[in-house]
Amino acid sequence: MLNQTRASFTREPADARRQALIDATAACLAQRGVPGTSVRTICARAGVSPGLLRHYFAGVDALIAETYREVTGRVADTFAAAVAGAGDNPRARLIAYVTASFRPPITDPSLLATWLAFWSLVKTDVAIAAIHGETYRAYRSDLEDMLIACGMTAVEAGPVAIALTALVDGLWLELSLDPTTFTAEQASAMVVRWLDTLLERPAFG
Repeated sequence: MLNQTRASFTREPADARRQALIDATAACLAQRGVPGTSVRTICARAGVSPGLLRHYFAGVDALIAETYREVTGRVADTFAAAVAGAGDNPRARLIAYVTASFRPPITDPSLLATWLAFWSLVKTDVAIAAIHGETYRAYRSDLEDMLIACGMTAVEAGPVAIALTALVDGLWLELSLDPTTFTAEQASAMVVRWLDTLLERPAFG
């Protein structure tokens, strides 16, 4: 979806044109980075006029922020689907949640490029920073709930969720940047081994 292109402008429902702008923005960020993502490049890729962008969004910054929200929503849906497919066992659900980061579509190279573009804006763009904070709080909150379901106390689960988030992010980033370093299966095994050790003897509190 992030690489979707539109060859020429056609009359479509409003929501479809708005979505085309969001998809085009994600693709431009992945291929050109923030400096190369402008009203002109977005609209050319979406096959619409610059005026249409301004009709739906206050400007390119607002469109980039909405694109970040959309991309994080897709990622969250992927995690939720992994958990739903894991059955009722709390440990299996937790493992499915954390290891989903090492499989498509999360390991899509275009997602990495888009994500890095968003991360570069976290310290300078208030809207992006807010979405980033919401996204990671929700992820850690889900982790905490699943850790508690596995037998941890709330006091133990909070710090473990923070550490687990950092571990998964680090492995995902390294795997995405250089998949020859280790495999997705090895990344999953490292996380599961670390997780099982902490479930037996929580190191934080």
